[in-house]
Amino acid sequence: MNAITSASAIRTVHVPLGERAYDILIGPGLIVRAGAEIASRLKGRKAAVITDENVAPLYLKALVASLDEAGIASAEVVLPAGEKTKSFEHLMTACDKVLEARVERNDYVIALGGGVIGDLSGFAAGIVRRGVRFVQVPTSLLSQVDSSVGGKTGINSRHGKNLIGVFHQPDLVLADTDVLNSLSAREFRAGYAEVAKYGLIDKPDFFAWLEANWKAVFAGGSARIEAIAASCQAKADVVVADERENGPRALLNLGHTFGHALEAATAYDSSRLVHGEGVSIGMVLAHEFSARMNLASPDDARRVERHLKEVGLPTRMSDIPGELPPAETLMDAIAQDKKVKSGKLTFILTRGIGQSFVADDVPASEVISFLQEKRA
Repeated sequence: MNAITSASAIRTVHVPLGERAYDILIGPGLIVRAGAEIASRLKGRKAAVITDENVAPLYLKALVASLDEAGIASAEVVLPAGEKTKSFEHLMTACDKVLEARVERNDYVIALGGGVIGDLSGFAAGIVRRGVRFVQVPTSLLSQVDSSVGGKTGINSRHGKNLIGVFHQPDLVLADTDVLNSLSAREFRAGYAEVAKYGLIDKPDFFAWLEANWKAVFAGGSARIEAIAASCQAKADVVVADERENGPRALLNLGHTFGHALEAATAYDSSRLVHGEGVSIGMVLAHEFSARMNLASPDDARRVERHLKEVGLPTRMSDIPGELPPAETLMDAIAQDKKVKSGKLTFILTRGIGQSFVADDVPASEVISFLQEKRA
């Protein structure tokens, strides 16, 4: 893996996947430079920009102007905002609009938005004409450090989150750190959960750095860029080692099996729970369950909860507004989760801070008992 390099204020993380290799650029002002960055790397001269109703008024005009200046013709696709947009209905709308724009295989689908838009746009790019080029312009912290990197795309099903999709790597990721200043405090905190996750997986020094420097990360500037670059590098390393999640890439799902079940339990109602909040609660649950199974010290679970609570994230099921379904219903969602293999429950558990591992064949009875206790 190539090291993170500096060029002016822009940090670059290279993802060396052979013919699918690409760069992640991180820093200020990248949306207004997007056309030049794309044109200097890729050959196409036509793009379909997919965004949502919240992001479009803020950044669509600047992105389109940048593309025009670089000689890239563009069509605009504006979808509703929110998790429920990750549906077949909106996927088909996006695909139809991309085809109407006559985007060819060497042209681009550009995702301008958070994880929802990135996941849906990448799926559309992966299936239109059996695959067109794809550029990510993530506008949330969560999407900059997680969903824009690695090539996972998809939509939700009534059976669970992200169960329908394809692997389709981007050709370029432009993470403009200026746009993070427009996020609400809640959105930024939700993205921070994924930043903390990288420390908890296998980088205890990074987690300790976050404990000491999280206020500077929230404030912006060099600490924020450093945290994003470190997170992207951590994910890139894992993706290069296991692109299609046949082994160690599953570690990136720390907290997600519990978190996805909680999202499903709230019917993806963002007023109650957003993805990063589900991951925050899920990571605490994963550490607590590991302690329950005598794999790790309860002190580690308390440390994780203390930090996440300090930054303002929910850490308990009781922090979710409204009623939650019974533990058995949560188990149904877990059983549908894509981390299940051959009908056996697979969780990412831990032996301590930065010591996560894939645990196969976790006893369902232990999980149900644990969920009943935590739900109470």
